[in-house]
Amino acid sequence: MGRAKVKQASSAEVGERTSALSMALLTGAAELEPAMVDRARRAVDKAVERGGIAGDHTVVALAGATGSGKSSLFNALVGADVATIGARRPTTALPTAAVWGDADATPLLDWLGVATRHVVEDAGSAVDGGTVGGLDGLVLLDLPDFDSREVAHRVEAERILELVDVFVWVTDPQKYADARLHDDFVSLLSQHGAVTLAVLNQCDRLSPAGLKAVTSDLGALLEADGVTKATVLPTSAVTGEGVDTLRQRLANAVAGHAASRQRLRSDLVVAASALRRGVADTEADVSRLDRAALDTALARSAGVPIVLDAVARDYRREAFAHTGWLFARWTKGFAADPLRRLRLDRTGGRPPIPVDIEGADVRAVLGRSSIPTPTAATASAVDLATRTFVREASDGLPVRWKQSVEDAVEAGDGGLADALDQAMLTTSLRARRPIWWLVVNIVQWALGLIAVAGLAWLAVLWVVSLLGVPRPDTPSVGILPVPSLMLLGGVLLGIGLGLLSRWWARIGARRRRAVVGRRLTDSVAAVADERILIPVDEVLARHRETRQHLDIAAR
Repeated sequence: MGRAKVKQASSAEVGERTSALSMALLTGAAELEPAMVDRARRAVDKAVERGGIAGDHTVVALAGATGSGKSSLFNALVGADVATIGARRPTTALPTAAVWGDADATPLLDWLGVATRHVVEDAGSAVDGGTVGGLDGLVLLDLPDFDSREVAHRVEAERILELVDVFVWVTDPQKYADARLHDDFVSLLSQHGAVTLAVLNQCDRLSPAGLKAVTSDLGALLEADGVTKATVLPTSAVTGEGVDTLRQRLANAVAGHAASRQRLRSDLVVAASALRRGVADTEADVSRLDRAALDTALARSAGVPIVLDAVARDYRREAFAHTGWLFARWTKGFAADPLRRLRLDRTGGRPPIPVDIEGADVRAVLGRSSIPTPTAATASAVDLATRTFVREASDGLPVRWKQSVEDAVEAGDGGLADALDQAMLTTSLRARRPIWWLVVNIVQWALGLIAVAGLAWLAVLWVVSLLGVPRPDTPSVGILPVPSLMLLGGVLLGIGLGLLSRWWARIGARRRRAVVGRRLTDSVAAVADERILIPVDEVLARHRETRQHLDIAAR
């Protein structure tokens, strides 16, 4: 007697658990079980409110069923007839408090909502029965019956039980196995084993053998309720048997001044443990998920293949305008600009000027492109790829978290098509003109001028011969006059160089297609990041933070 100790829980530990549980509610309340969230919020509020009350009192509640003798036992512990005892049930309608010691317990009792109060004048009197450690700081409550037919009595008892530090379950030989006691109270508060006492009152009504059997049976029931190392104290308010032992147990709890912190700690642990069941042990790493199918489907939906075909045709068209035969370039005007037809690349290869405007403003200024709308098959492929990615990202998560991941992605579906279209509009589809275009263009102009000069020379010779004027000597190379050689050489070489340039332009078009393809792929990937990956990752990050906070609160 006097050696028992309540498990210590420091104020720092309670504060750490309170903060952790509060942060878990902040990050994951929407995805956790609402009833458990409400319970956790009450635990956090209680810890904050109780921590703000000055004093170092220990609140002990005598709780039990009608007729169990709580009030008689209360008076026996107090040493005065404070609680009303009567034959008519229920007798106790409101909680009654007895306070030991000189410290002011008014703020605590006000917080508990207990109006009926009694101060034990002499805590060191014979009433203490030689208790080791004394009872200074004890606040003992006599609660209404929790099985009362009066609803208000039951509600009041349940309210107080949520706030006290130590539970003393008072029962009697007739109701010690009552289902309401065990199922609705003891089992639900079994995590508070270090601050739970079981009292078998009215033991004077049993024979020694009967008392031993009932005490053993009650202990087994408590063990089944989850109370570890359950012990039962037989008492009798009539004979005084066991009252001193109970008083000593209360003195042990008061002596450590830790029962209140232990109760708060237990509440926080129980609430966090209940919430922890709604959180998975791990979550997917979005950055490591396979997104190839998603990016491919989005690229096809955005019309990337159509745009790349237009880029390749535009390259070949521009190459012909710079390297084709000089006298055939005018035919370029008959071929429509493939990029202009799609209303793309308005910047002419220059990156768009960064302006802090909204997406709606961008659409108003730039408008939409003329890329054909996705087909039903393409839209279905995007939906399938998105759902597959979301399913992989949420694999292993509880149902509520999975639904949250899906909702985060679906919330952005309405703007996905516009975002992809704007990605096509704002991605530069052109590049610097190749150097070989300039070289070939100079050569073509030179060949063209040679051909024109040769033609002009022949025209002059024809006019001279037509006028009968003596024809000057015309130089020749072999059998070909120089003017004819100039004309034929300029034309044939120009045509040949143009054909060679067209072949080389096809190779350049493939290279340009690859370069622009990477740009468009990056743009589509950025849209996927913004509309799908980032929302998913935000939910998973909240899940990870919630789990970490709950692990701290429940460890």
